[in-house]
Amino acid sequence: MDSHAVLLPVLFFGIAFLYSSVGHAGASGYLAVMALVSAAPESIRPTALILNIVVASVASVQYLRAGCFDARVFFPFALLAVPSAYLGGRVALPGHGLKAAIGVVLLASACLMLVRAFLRPRERVGPPPIPIGLLGGGAIGFISGLTAVGGGIFLSPLLLYFGWAEARKVSGVAAVFILVNSIAGLLGQAGRGLPHGRALFLAVVAVLVGGLMGSRLGSTLFDRRAILSVLFLVLVIAGVKMIAI
Repeated sequence: MDSHAVLLPVLFFGIAFLYSSVGHAGASGYLAVMALVSAAPESIRPTALILNIVVASVASVQYLRAGCFDARVFFPFALLAVPSAYLGGRVALPGHGLKAAIGVVLLASACLMLVRAFLRPRERVGPPPIPIGLLGGGAIGFISGLTAVGGGIFLSPLLLYFGWAEARKVSGVAAVFILVNSIAGLLGQAGRGLPHGRALFLAVVAVLVGGLMGSRLGSTLFDRRAILSVLFLVLVIAGVKMIAI
């Protein structure tokens, strides 16, 4: 992280701004930029999770205040997601295995990003069946802890496609889901690979400012599909790099 003390905060700011403008905290984006600049593999997961917590906290407060949250949708997914994210964070993969796992998740995230860009929300049919919520949340939670994504990028398209939540509440549910999963995943890391204090401070400030600006201004300044398409390209490039190198 030290060798990229200037570059990474700038990139993190941009990722936080873009992701928060479309209702995400940006973990897959942070993973992508760290992969592109060849950051130390052991610091990638905890750094992404900490930054995710910062942006998701801001987003969660804003969505909750705006009434854009549905507990009946959130809890079926979160009940198993949180302990599963902790268990995923406890798994210590070897360097090559970790890079490959993150690369696969980045490519999957890219595909879901593109799907969301063109997905038309279905008419709401009610909250998810509890068994499906538990199983789906458990799977998403474990992947979240293992690879340091918050899980919102997987949950949001699922809620929209099946009509389990109103479109205006999907981002709120996803933001809180990302927050609790990221905290659980970080606890599972048990302090492994944390970046140095100064580097972490600059990164936190960058995503905090980017997240605040993006959540308030990004969606009005840019076309939503254009943002998602740009993020799709970034994730594809980074995912291929993580797997191939």
